[in-house]
Amino acid sequence: MLLKPHLKLNRITDIEKRHLDMLGVGCLLIDIDNTVSTDHGTELVGGLSLWITKMREAGVKLYILSNARGSRVLPFSKKIGLDYIALSMKPLPFGYWRGVRKSGGSIRKTAIVGDQIFTDILGGRLAGVKTILLTPILPEDKMSFKIRRKLEKLVFKIHKIEDFKG
Repeated sequence: MLLKPHLKLNRITDIEKRHLDMLGVGCLLIDIDNTVSTDHGTELVGGLSLWITKMREAGVKLYILSNARGSRVLPFSKKIGLDYIALSMKPLPFGYWRGVRKSGGSIRKTAIVGDQIFTDILGGRLAGVKTILLTPILPEDKMSFKIRRKLEKLVFKIHKIEDFKG
C-alpha cells in the first residue's frame, strides 16, 4: 500500500474542500513540477490563484515541498505567495516532516499533492501524511521519467487506481 494514493484526481484545481474533509486534512504540501506548472516550466496552471484563495478562505494551510533547487522554487513561491522547502529529498520522509512542522500542521491532518508515485506518494506514505496523486500536466522527455511512468502504469493496474468520481 506504500504506492497507493489516498486520492487520485486530474489537476490541483480539482481538489475541493470536501475532498480534504473526507481525508481529514487541513494542510497541503504541494509539489511544483507537473503539479502547479509543467516540468521545468514557468507558467502556473490556469485557475491556480483562485484555487489558492478558496483553500485559504476555507482555512487550509498550504506549503510548497519540492525536490527542485531553491532557485527553481523561489519564483513560484513569490508568484503564489506560499512558503517552501526546496531540495526536500523526496521520497525520504524528512522534508515532509519539516514541511508539516513549518506549516503549523500535524502529520495526521496533512496531505502531499503531487504527480509521482515513486516520490510524492511513496514519501508521503513513509512520512505518515495522506497522499493526493494528480495526473502529470505534460509528459516528461527524459528517459528516466519515461521508465518511471511505465512503472506507475503497472502500479495503477495492480492497485486499481483511478480518478476519484463523486
